[in-house]
Amino acid sequence: MAAALSRALKLPGKKGSELGEYDPLTQADSEDESEEDDLVLNYPRNGLGRDNCLGSSKLRGSRSGRLVGAAEDEAQEEDEEEDEWRERLPSKSRQDRDDMKGMQYWSQRDSGRMGEDRGGSTLGGIRLGVNSTDADEKRMRMKNAVRTAFFLVPLVCAMFLVLLCAFLIPCQKGELGKRPQWERALGEAGGVTPPALALWDVDGDSVEDVLLGVTEWTNDTHPKQVYHAVALSTINGQVLWRRTTRETVMYIQCGLQLSRQPSPVCLLICKSTIMAVNGTTGRKLWSVLLKNIESQAVLLPDLQGNSVPDLLIATLPEDEALDLSLNLISGLNGTKLGHPVPFNLTGQGKLIGPLLHETRQGAYYILFGLGNVEAISLPDIYVRATGRKPISQFRQKDSGWEGHRKSNSSFIHINRGAERVELLLPLVADFGNNHNSLDSVSNTNSTKSDWVLVYGSSKLSVLREKDLRKEWTFSSAPIHSQPAAGHFNDDRILDIFIQHSANGVMKAQVVDGANGHLLWTADFVCPRLVVDSSAISTASGPSAFLFWASEPIKAQTNITRTTVSPGVAAGEPLIRKLFLLHPTYPTILLELTTTTDTAVTSAASYQEHWKDASYITVSSRPTPDSEPGARIVKSTSLKAAIAKGKIGPVLQASVISHHHSHVLHHRR
Repeated sequence: MAAALSRALKLPGKKGSELGEYDPLTQADSEDESEEDDLVLNYPRNGLGRDNCLGSSKLRGSRSGRLVGAAEDEAQEEDEEEDEWRERLPSKSRQDRDDMKGMQYWSQRDSGRMGEDRGGSTLGGIRLGVNSTDADEKRMRMKNAVRTAFFLVPLVCAMFLVLLCAFLIPCQKGELGKRPQWERALGEAGGVTPPALALWDVDGDSVEDVLLGVTEWTNDTHPKQVYHAVALSTINGQVLWRRTTRETVMYIQCGLQLSRQPSPVCLLICKSTIMAVNGTTGRKLWSVLLKNIESQAVLLPDLQGNSVPDLLIATLPEDEALDLSLNLISGLNGTKLGHPVPFNLTGQGKLIGPLLHETRQGAYYILFGLGNVEAISLPDIYVRATGRKPISQFRQKDSGWEGHRKSNSSFIHINRGAERVELLLPLVADFGNNHNSLDSVSNTNSTKSDWVLVYGSSKLSVLREKDLRKEWTFSSAPIHSQPAAGHFNDDRILDIFIQHSANGVMKAQVVDGANGHLLWTADFVCPRLVVDSSAISTASGPSAFLFWASEPIKAQTNITRTTVSPGVAAGEPLIRKLFLLHPTYPTILLELTTTTDTAVTSAASYQEHWKDASYITVSSRPTPDSEPGARIVKSTSLKAAIAKGKIGPVLQASVISHHHSHVLHHRR
């Protein structure tokens, strides 16, 4: 205990002159002394509690260790006081006495702080202890303040940043959620011929923008026509870039990826030129001259091994005795790969394709024809164009398909008959909405799917790719617009929405993709326009179908075969309406918008990130006098249009076919 007491009496820093010298004591350990040592060590070692607060009783219990320079008479008084204290507490245990001594120590220390002058080294120790304690308390307060500041300052900064982002910085999502409906006039109408239209995100805002072919007149003394490809922001209709071309832009396709070009690449296809431009800026990357281009570009695999997909496009051959030529073009720089490959097609009619198809065995074929559908192996086209064999992975042929090839013929007959083929489309959801983009990811499904076949102008079939046979056939009135594929019932097989007109009545129908049965039908006054319908996939499963029509005609009403709405004079403009059909409510149509403009083309784009869709229409708006009509581009947010939409007349139950009973049962 003496050693501990000696250490407790040491002052921090240099020793005070009043205390004199001290000896560190060493003694053998004992049970009693260890208990007292623990008591002493628990006290703060800051110079307080020296002298008679602890010294008298502990010094009698220790072997030596007296304080140098302490007054002798004062020690005697303390001994007497201690004896009296022991006598008054004869029955107390050792532990109780220790506790009492501790209390005595604290009371004496407090009295020492109040200024009791006991002289000598004891007074000096107490004064130094008081000063040291005040300094420690100040340091502790300062340390606590610093800790509090280190905690509060980052917290306040974080709260400030959150509030700044929430209220002051305009968020893109909020802008999109509140984006208004906009329309913009671009050039002259040019009749009812649909202009080139494509949707692609060119400005990196995760929303597909509008790319459009435009024809305008100059304001010179001798006005002349000028041709442009224009990119518009879907959010506000602002012009992102404009590229002048020598001819009318027939097709616009985006999504081609070049290894040296991180931005998307768009192709502007005119009658005799193909120009690749930077999709973000409109800057020209390369161009190639061709004659009499007849089709869009087809995205091919990388035939040259330069990590960039190549392209195929159909043109009219120089020899008029031949029908069609297929041209291979490098996607990297637009260089022609060899020479055009001409074909003599026996059929007559509308150009079908060309389309790329990859079979289940990994073989590539090109489907095309005039009024019929033929197929030819892609390696054969490459060999005939370049005189070289393609890289090994593209030399494979499908044995099942090759079995349909007739002897002494390079063609595989996919569909040939007396009835002309009008349309051949891949049976994939949202195929028409992106207008055949050049994105390899988007083309993966379309190059491996079955096909929708429209032939004889009034027959609809699904053609299986595995054996080239028809799954089913549905007969109707002549079909003039491109069918749209979407999910109407719950069998997870794509159904087909079609429109056809006859005698002033337009009929809209949904055909079951599994068996060709009629699922839904309704009659409308003919809107006197041909615009492709759209099907937009939703998160819940069923697709939403968008189509243009005039007033619905109830089933039990006697229909007057006219080309205008009942009650509308022939001289008044025809009102056209955009309807939305959702399979959950097959007897109700939602009227999204009405207009007297003549829509010539449209496209729909679904933004998964924003849970919304944009519907783009390009229309011809009549102008007074004899001035040419204006071409109007309009963007509509479907979420906003549905919120403001008008519920159309409830269709009669008879418009739902009996084949659709399982759909109604599913709703119940």
